[in-house]
Amino acid sequence: MRDVEQTTVAVFGQGYVGLPVAIRAAGVGFRVIGFDVDEHKINGLRRGISHVEDIASSVVAASIENGSYFPTSSTDDLAGFDIAVISVPTPLTNDAPDLRFIESAVDMLCPHLRPGATVILESTTYPGTTDELVAPRIERATGLAAERDYFLGYSPERIDPGNPIWNLVNTPKVVSGVGPASLDAVQWFFDQCIDKTIPVRTTREAEMTKLLENTFRHVNIALINELAMFAHDLDVDIWEVVDAAATKPFGFMRFTPGPGVGGHCLPVDPSYLSWAVENRLGKTFRFVELANDINRHMPDYVVRRLEAGLAERKSLRGAEVVLVGMSYKANTSDARESPSVHVANRLIDLGASVRIVDSHIDERNMPTGATEIDLTVETLESAEAVIVLVDHDDVDIDLIEEHAQYVLDCRDVVNGADKL
Repeated sequence: MRDVEQTTVAVFGQGYVGLPVAIRAAGVGFRVIGFDVDEHKINGLRRGISHVEDIASSVVAASIENGSYFPTSSTDDLAGFDIAVISVPTPLTNDAPDLRFIESAVDMLCPHLRPGATVILESTTYPGTTDELVAPRIERATGLAAERDYFLGYSPERIDPGNPIWNLVNTPKVVSGVGPASLDAVQWFFDQCIDKTIPVRTTREAEMTKLLENTFRHVNIALINELAMFAHDLDVDIWEVVDAAATKPFGFMRFTPGPGVGGHCLPVDPSYLSWAVENRLGKTFRFVELANDINRHMPDYVVRRLEAGLAERKSLRGAEVVLVGMSYKANTSDARESPSVHVANRLIDLGASVRIVDSHIDERNMPTGATEIDLTVETLESAEAVIVLVDHDDVDIDLIEEHAQYVLDCRDVVNGADKL
């Protein structure tokens, strides 16, 4: 019988995925090592300061104080772990999967891996990564074989920053292992932390599950974005169309247009699947390629719509434009791959004077050449245009409606505005 309180868990990566896992594991009784190579992040956590909105600083501080959570950037502190969870970034580099952070995490855990321990990969990746990359790399470094000497599995993250309804605990968790004993070990860990776990046949099914989830969203967002562009040219209110279609109780799922897609998942994950299909099968995943093309160019479309809305100007050079929202979605500070940033950079390149309103994101994530401001009557009345890119709850929409000269609304929240 496993004993939670006698089990040490090392979580690699203390970002939007790893920190919630670490704090939840500490909260249910595990002894948790929160590892990250970012010393600035670790120093903040040691002071009890959370950089993830969904995790309160008070909870981090309490977990440190009671000894259940220990944030560190030293690999020496990994000694003695029983379970290692790898929750590190998996970006694209030159349109190909970049797994160097996974490889680095594996290399750092190997000197401390003991027989009977469990290794769980959470990072999004293409099918085959766990058994083709992680297992052989560990065996070469340690001589330990997965399933025989230690347990190895994959469980895709389903973190949705800022979601007030679905969180780490109540969102079902897909789990897998390279064999039955590994599956049992992985499922046991997450059963302590998550309300419901969903076992699948192998790690490949689990890896593909994550890619399907985000490819589904990516493709449908691209569909509604392209439809929004056509609807505007056809003098059709796409927002009213979506509202009307959403009244159908079956066969339709609501997706809304926007200035593009952002975060780590949608701009990246479908491309992992597309890359795997092309490199393993020699075929093109046409849906993903088309969706990438549409969503990638939405920021350019937003800028073109602004130019059309300010038709009396011969160019945007010198125009004062207020952008509302720099994060990739509402009520979060996550600006990774944010389309708002691309809009801002495009306007700056065209010579516009860009002012940004966003109380959520760190000033270090502000585009170079833009100025951060508060939303006031004066800033609205002096600006020639306002673009609502993100509808944070703390944005005073009424103030924008009353005082802005021209509004391009990408979120359908401002009455009387020019809608995307």
